[in-house]
Amino acid sequence: MKFPKWAIAVAVIVILAIWGISKYNGLVTIDQNVKNKWSQVENQYQRRSDLIPNLVNVVKGYTSHERETLEGVINARSKATSTTINANDMDEAALKRFQQNQDALSSALSRLMVVVEKYPDLKANEQFRDLSSQLEGTENRITTARRDFNDAAQQYNTHRNKFPTVIVAGLTGFRERPYFTAQAGSEVAPTVNFSTEK
Repeated sequence: MKFPKWAIAVAVIVILAIWGISKYNGLVTIDQNVKNKWSQVENQYQRRSDLIPNLVNVVKGYTSHERETLEGVINARSKATSTTINANDMDEAALKRFQQNQDALSSALSRLMVVVEKYPDLKANEQFRDLSSQLEGTENRITTARRDFNDAAQQYNTHRNKFPTVIVAGLTGFRERPYFTAQAGSEVAPTVNFSTEK
């Protein structure tokens, strides 16, 4: 039985359409996973941001001479919370800005914790200990959420860039996802000096 040319052309078009829809739906599925992981990253950073005002208020009650450090934390928090990324428009530059502001907040919090070492009464305060513990737990959750996001982005990018899916991705606007990177300087071990000379 001989098929007309138009029937063969229609069959080829239908097969290509089904194939394209299948590839598109696969991209949608793993893209949604990346967006879900990103929302977890944002949730953990928001949790940290919500803890900071209480922590600053407790520290402020004990450390009247540490105004500059406290203002540094407040300013870094403000900058970090003002930098947001829409998961649909995420690119490497936007993620880098977001990460820099979050890293600046982490550095400001580290400086605050160094200052706290000078105030034994503050370290003994139950509210401070509770907030510090919550903050430490949140930092661990941030690390986990960032790792999970990177894993999801890597899975998405691998799937997206495989041939022939890359053709469908290019035609339908699925761009590569950026990754979180290590904080600048984290590859160099800090220098510790126990010298007692003044």
